[in-house]
Amino acid sequence: MALPTKPKGREGSPWTGLWAVVAKEMADHLTSARMQILEILIVLTAVGTGYAALQQISGSGNNEEQFLFLKLFTSAREPLPAFAGFLGFLVPLVAIALAFDAINGEFNRRTASRVLSQPIYRDALLLGKFLGAVFTLALVLAAIWLLVMGVGLLGLGLPPSGEEVARSLLFLLATIAYGGFWIALAMLFSTIFRQSATAALASIAVWLFFAAFWEILVSLAAQSLSPIQFGFLEEFLAQTQLRLTLSRFSPNTLFAEATMALLRPAVRSLGLLLPFELEGAVLGAPLPVGQSLLLIWPQLTGMIAATILLFVLGYVSFQRREIRT
Repeated sequence: MALPTKPKGREGSPWTGLWAVVAKEMADHLTSARMQILEILIVLTAVGTGYAALQQISGSGNNEEQFLFLKLFTSAREPLPAFAGFLGFLVPLVAIALAFDAINGEFNRRTASRVLSQPIYRDALLLGKFLGAVFTLALVLAAIWLLVMGVGLLGLGLPPSGEEVARSLLFLLATIAYGGFWIALAMLFSTIFRQSATAALASIAVWLFFAAFWEILVSLAAQSLSPIQFGFLEEFLAQTQLRLTLSRFSPNTLFAEATMALLRPAVRSLGLLLPFELEGAVLGAPLPVGQSLLLIWPQLTGMIAATILLFVLGYVSFQRREIRT
């Protein structure tokens, strides 16, 4: 018989022990061998992409240009990608590595019943594991952000402006939200599947689906649902709008659009922008930080809403799961 959410004879708030679980999870993550390997990989790649970006900026000869620090995140030089694009690839893998065995690992080690026999409720255990993984990822990303900014200070010899710091911090928060989605997904599979390897493979399969196959399916669906029959402009616009709408069901697309708007201040729209909509606008003029934030607000809201939905599904699955002593 499954334990109730609040066992008899246990007093206090349902969130009793939450921060103890968070602290324990963060300590386990930061001292684990897999996390140390990932940290070394991330740091080496951050230094490499930062150095390549500096070389690209120096080679372009535009050292007097605005937002040079933001170019550290977006400039690429073969064979290394841009730092922002690299994070879009690596953050899901790090998030999955942090959470794929969060729940089923406790069952496989026979420690779930002992943990829940303490003054810790299921609510606090699940939320504590999620927050522990998110805080660990946020700590790692913040350290990498500081490393890139330090590389920029040494290489450019100039301090960043206030707007550059604000935009890069918003980019850091958007990256953490993006990682939170994959942590919630991995925890959901960790509650559904009993084997950690199965949960890890399912999480990676979802990541590969969105990274490699989603845009192909979106293109095929747009051509089927909104075909171009007579070559009218309205047909092209309808198909393009449908493709944009469908592609935004992918967290990768939402993160890429948020990154583009934050790190490229001249971006004025993330969708179709017709010529008459630019009337009165100064082309190439950067948007204020607040306007860029309003531009990506739907993308950020979508990522956070998807994370909450996945966490709720995992919560329901965990509450219904039987725990034997």
